[in-house]
Parts: sequence; C-alpha cells; structure tokens
Amino acid sequence: QVQLVESGGGLVQPGGSLRLSCAASGTIYAINYIGWYRQAPGKQRELVATITNDGRTNYADSVKGRFTISRDNAKNTGYLQMNSLKPEDTAVYFCNAGVISVTSSYYWGQGTQVTVSS
Repeated sequence: QVQLVESGGGLVQPGGSLRLSCAASGTIYAINYIGWYRQAPGKQRELVATITNDGRTNYADSVKGRFTISRDNAKNTGYLQMNSLKPEDTAVYFCNAGVISVTSSYYWGQGTQVTVSS
C-alpha cells in the first residue's frame, strides 16, 4: 500500500512564499513522476507542475518563474516551492505520483489548502 502525505499549506499574504511537500510511504521501488495540481472552488482541476524521474520539469504558464518543482529520491519526497504568491493561486493543491511498487500505479494525496489573502 502506497500513501502520499502532503504538508506545507496554509494562509499567506500576497507576495509571500510557501513550500509544499509530498512524502510517499509504503513499498516503493521507484517514483517515475511527481505532479502538482490545484483546484479552486467552481473551477476544474489544473496542472501546476510535473517532474520526471530523469529531472525533466514542466510548468503551467500561470506559475512559470514563480514556482519550482523538485524531488529528493532518497526521501521519496517531492516539493513545490511557491514564491510571489497571488490571490489567484488560492486553491486546494494535490500531489500525484506514478509509483513502481509490487505493481505500478498512480496515487493522489489528500490535498492541502493554500490561501493567499491580505
């Protein structure tokens, strides 16, 4: 059984920073990719950033230059560094990972609330 646990969300003022973490636990042989998604009330879930096992990254246009995705393979953990936060970044942020275990599958975290407000 694989589980993703997210942390780091909270309330921050515009222009502030947060770092989200996504820690995977269970029987894990490798993690092919980690993705961060977000969903605001009344809107569809959107891709924020992804990172593959070879370090390739992709970002939504709305966060390029402000957010950075990274990973620590030794800790089975992914990160999303969020700088220069804007009110429109307010959403529930979800971690998604492609995990090679006894079998391979995709897993979602529970989501963590990020609120950017003055």
